[in-house]
Amino acid sequence: MNRPYVFCHMLTSLDGKIMGPYMETTEGETAGNVFYRIAFGKKPYYKHQGWLSGRVTTDDNFTFYEKPDLEESAPAVPGGDYVAANAPMYYVSVDPSGRLGWKSSELVYNDTHAHVIEVLTGQASNSYKAFLRKLGISYLIAGTERLDYNLVMEKLKTLFGVETLMLGGGGVLNWSFIQAGMCDEVSVVIAPVADGSDKTPALFSAKGDFSSEKPIAFELQNVEKTEGGSLWLRYLVKK
Repeated sequence: MNRPYVFCHMLTSLDGKIMGPYMETTEGETAGNVFYRIAFGKKPYYKHQGWLSGRVTTDDNFTFYEKPDLEESAPAVPGGDYVAANAPMYYVSVDPSGRLGWKSSELVYNDTHAHVIEVLTGQASNSYKAFLRKLGISYLIAGTERLDYNLVMEKLKTLFGVETLMLGGGGVLNWSFIQAGMCDEVSVVIAPVADGSDKTPALFSAKGDFSSEKPIAFELQNVEKTEGGSLWLRYLVKK
């Protein structure tokens, strides 16, 4: 298959949560710095050209549930994909029906700058695609009603030159990509803290038509004790 090498890189609490009050503790913040350094620091372990997240994760962290400024009477845009720019780093958001309210084509995460790529399906409206074009945001069409994982990966590599891609949540997206055979490696930084919440998402989550609860095994590659008593675990996904 013509696709990038994909690694899932996540920060979790000791009880496996990827969000929650634990992130505001000293232990959570220290582990968060370790997480960032591994993938985005000045000398990162992973040499990737982009990272991919789902719509909810994007809204939680970057677009903050703003509504897109749509022009319903916008002229019809050309069919197919839209490549607005080539960049050394991309942020890829899976947003099948086109709901995210972007303000800019550039995303800033700490000191990392990335060009935004939206992954849409045939459910996205002409007005939303016109909205993205107006902002200079690239987009890919991958599937008619449901996301075509193979097509997403192929287009990221062929159109944008992405050889290595980070999978960055949420839990439903992580698990669906792993079950679809689209993830090669899992990297987890575990903070030595927990909050016991039953309302926050876990590292992996099966949901509806996206994925099932069929178990998948992993092969341990390395365990490293890092700052503040956190652990960095690396696994290969067993095929």
